[in-house]
Amino acid sequence: MDSDPQPRYRRILLKLSGEVLAGSKSFGIESESIDSVCYQIKEIKGLGVEIAIVIGGGNIFRGLNASKDGMDRVSADGMGMLATIINSLALQDRLEHVGVPTRVMSAIRVESFAEPYIRRRAIRHLEKGRSVIFAAGTGSPYFSTDTAAALRASEIRAEILLKATKVGGVYSEDPLENPSAFFHPRLSHRDVMQMELRVMDLTAITLCKENQIPIIVFDMFQPGNLKKVVLGEKIGTIIE
Repeated sequence: MDSDPQPRYRRILLKLSGEVLAGSKSFGIESESIDSVCYQIKEIKGLGVEIAIVIGGGNIFRGLNASKDGMDRVSADGMGMLATIINSLALQDRLEHVGVPTRVMSAIRVESFAEPYIRRRAIRHLEKGRSVIFAAGTGSPYFSTDTAAALRASEIRAEILLKATKVGGVYSEDPLENPSAFFHPRLSHRDVMQMELRVMDLTAITLCKENQIPIIVFDMFQPGNLKKVVLGEKIGTIIE
């Protein structure tokens, strides 16, 4: 009788964009998309993986775009942080609905809705089998949720940062706009910087490089891909 598959990674940080929750919609949260995400997370929890999550807010409000339209950048980024809290609470609700104990920890103080972020408490939640959603980015303006993901991954000593996207990995150009774009199966952090690939922002890539955290960019819309990545199958692009 075959033994159960063993995960390659025991503690991960999953970076979700707000657009992943929006699914086919241009705004808000699509039930089918958030359910798909939650069932994939539940699947890897069954393997004994400790999972932390950082989620963006672009499906509700994108601070950088608003600042380009004339809004004060600090105010715009503050609104973006609040959007991530909304997404985090929605994700927590659906995760617990499918049987995954979850805690939301916020970088800004909203005790009525979420615990304040305390590193040691976050690690303790993970050790007790709870998934942890880190909301409100870094808590400061001018930093993206990609940077927040790299920062939290470093703080909790995650073995890998998984960046969930709508495409199969890292390409030379956006494959949705240019079908002939070149696919990169493997890159170094330095490659991403030198080639100016739009994977994550420079601060996030630098943090991962300095703290020796590999990144896998993969398509979360393919059911089962998250489990395949955690088991060590060659899915998407690895940056290390």
